[in-house]
Amino acid sequence: MDLASLRAQQIELASSVSREDRFDCDSLRLIGGADVGFEQGGEVTRAAMVLLAWPSLELIEYQVARIPTTMPYIPGFLSFREYPALLAAWQQLSQKPDLLFVDGHGISHPRRLGVASHFGLLVDVPTIGVAKKRLCGRFEPLGDEPGSGAALIDKGEEVAWVWRSKARCNPLYISTGHRVSQDTALAWVERCIKGYRLPEPTRWADAVASGRSAFTRWQEIQG
Repeated sequence: MDLASLRAQQIELASSVSREDRFDCDSLRLIGGADVGFEQGGEVTRAAMVLLAWPSLELIEYQVARIPTTMPYIPGFLSFREYPALLAAWQQLSQKPDLLFVDGHGISHPRRLGVASHFGLLVDVPTIGVAKKRLCGRFEPLGDEPGSGAALIDKGEEVAWVWRSKARCNPLYISTGHRVSQDTALAWVERCIKGYRLPEPTRWADAVASGRSAFTRWQEIQG
């Protein structure tokens, strides 16, 4: 595993990430959610992709791809391990989302290329990173109430919003993935919160990937 080569790739790709809004909010009708996990002791990579109708946020399609894992777990290089399965699930979708939420980091990464940015670049889709744990940077303490936020600063640069979506829950780390600005990323996550810690796109992707009760109930309703 040539980490120096992968590191150089990350730096080059990161320079191509668009941190500005390059999508049409007014014509947006499908929001995607993506989640990656590992099975069989890490030998299989599982990616779930969901499509939700906007503005109802109803689940209308899901796809799951399972492929052999091609790379070991190496901190800071997770996107290389995850994107092949994401790509496989993406290719199975009958239609593509106008905006994609990825469970993971966007530019809030030491080399500014988390999985949301890496995948967003690969398929050239507006992407938002919604991560549950901090990877880099520092932030001021948040208030306890939902909606409390602070900038995540790394090496003097603002790389994410740290935002509390629900009382008594750890905050989320919301960042530009690709073609979405930081402030717009936060605004869209806020619009997609419906009483849970996670926004609906990644909440449903996780529910599909893990076979959670919300998803099994949805399947029963669909008949």
